[in-house]
Amino acid sequence: MAKKPEADHFVDMFAALGRDLKMPQVDVDRILDHHRKNLEALEKASRSAASGATDVFARQREILEQTLGDVRDMAAKMVVPGTPKELLDRQADLAKRSFETAVKNASDIGEVISRSSTEAIDILRGRIREAMEEMQKGILRK
Repeated sequence: MAKKPEADHFVDMFAALGRDLKMPQVDVDRILDHHRKNLEALEKASRSAASGATDVFARQREILEQTLGDVRDMAAKMVVPGTPKELLDRQADLAKRSFETAVKNASDIGEVISRSSTEAIDILRGRIREAMEEMQKGILRK
């Protein structure tokens, strides 16, 4: 007579123990749904961050193009003859405009980064809130 393998007997023993102790059943579909939602939230947050990075790179390209245009204009103005005072005034004006532009550009890039980071964090924060509610509902229901 064929003897029943020990592994099957061991599994049956634990299954019987679970039934006897009235252990809760594991809802695999619910667990998978929970993790699917987590992955979807991570994907949305990643897309938001990537979009923000794309916006930053686009803005940096615009800044570079603008800066190159300003340098070209500056070089053209410096060739124009004038008194030393006029030349110094033009250089001071250029330095002032360059500084103001740099501060504005840095502020613009900071806003883009802040906006995309906040959006990504809000997506993840929302998912965490939902997950906590799901867990509370599951615990309270039992």
